[in-house]
Amino acid sequence: MQGTEKFKVAIKTYLDKRAQEDTLFRAKYETTSRTIDDVVTYILNEVKASGCNGFADAEIYSMAVHVIDEPTLEIGKPIKCNVVVNHHIELTEEEKTQQRELALKRFQEEELRKLQTRKSKPKAIKPQETKQPELSLFDDF
Repeated sequence: MQGTEKFKVAIKTYLDKRAQEDTLFRAKYETTSRTIDDVVTYILNEVKASGCNGFADAEIYSMAVHVIDEPTLEIGKPIKCNVVVNHHIELTEEEKTQQRELALKRFQEEELRKLQTRKSKPKAIKPQETKQPELSLFDDF
């Protein structure tokens, strides 16, 4: 699934959840003629007009609610673009345990490698002074 499709799903999921929790919003959400594509088009046009490239989830979700709340709001023209969606992945307890074990194993291997390289470094040897023979005036006799 492409980023833009994930974005649509994220927006739709949020709006559906909001409609379950907020009865006033539910009334407008159930009677709106706006499609999820209309909502996404409005958001993309607002993002483009702002000139910013990154937004908090709350800002985007508030735009989605706003376009549902205001039936006369101008949607704008569809924009061809790719949307990047940040999402949080929930791991099962088994997956969490596996990831902890993997991280611990990597940490142990790294520490072992550090110890081995520390021991394998040659010790600094004090350079020995090379003594040159002393010359004597009487050596030739």
